[in-house]
Amino acid sequence: MHSVSKNQQKLVNSLKNKKYRYKNGLFVVEGIKVIKEFLNSSYRLHSLFSIADIFTLENKTVNIISPEELKSISFLTTPQVAVGVFHIKKNKLLKVKSLTLALDGVRDPGNLGTIIRMCDWFGIKKIICSLDTVDCYNPKVVQASMGSLSRVKIYYEDLLEVIKKTNLPVYAADIDATSIYNSEINQKSILVMGSESHGISDKLRSCVDQTISIPQFGKNKQTESLNVAMATSIILSEFKRRTIEK
Repeated sequence: MHSVSKNQQKLVNSLKNKKYRYKNGLFVVEGIKVIKEFLNSSYRLHSLFSIADIFTLENKTVNIISPEELKSISFLTTPQVAVGVFHIKKNKLLKVKSLTLALDGVRDPGNLGTIIRMCDWFGIKKIICSLDTVDCYNPKVVQASMGSLSRVKIYYEDLLEVIKKTNLPVYAADIDATSIYNSEINQKSILVMGSESHGISDKLRSCVDQTISIPQFGKNKQTESLNVAMATSIILSEFKRRTIEK
């Protein structure tokens, strides 16, 4: 059995902070299933700590540690058997050729993680995030994405510049817009989703080609808005529904 050195513990604990994640180029993944998904992806492993000998690695040593030591490096209230540290991946130059999601000011880690998972489900390969959107390597985002971060590429860009340069149609969700069910939509496009509280910025709104909404069917009409992850899922589902041959 190995032990977690003070330097290792200090490094892993520092990765809870965005500044140190990017300073070291590392982020944390927890849980057997999620770690295995990253091991089977293009992400490179830095180090792996586990309370059980359940991983087989070719060029790396698995550090078998005690439950107490795992707790000292876990970001979860209830640690999940293993903690992996992976290298942050630098994506190649952004090219938008198919349906791509853009997120404007989505700051809740749980929402971003769920949206990444939704994109994986619907086959959306790229997400473009505004510079003020929460970091995708935030431990809560990684956990909520349930391994989908290993398959969906995330880019942080100036969304206004991206939209100005694209030749594809740009749609944005807006509560007062025409229902998506009554709208013509192009499968090769950019869909912009804003935060639940602020929506998309006025600068972006002035540059989009069309706004779309999700109609409210409840009679009382007391629900003010949908969670951004829920809304994204519904809109992506409608985009994909229209690709099904009848």
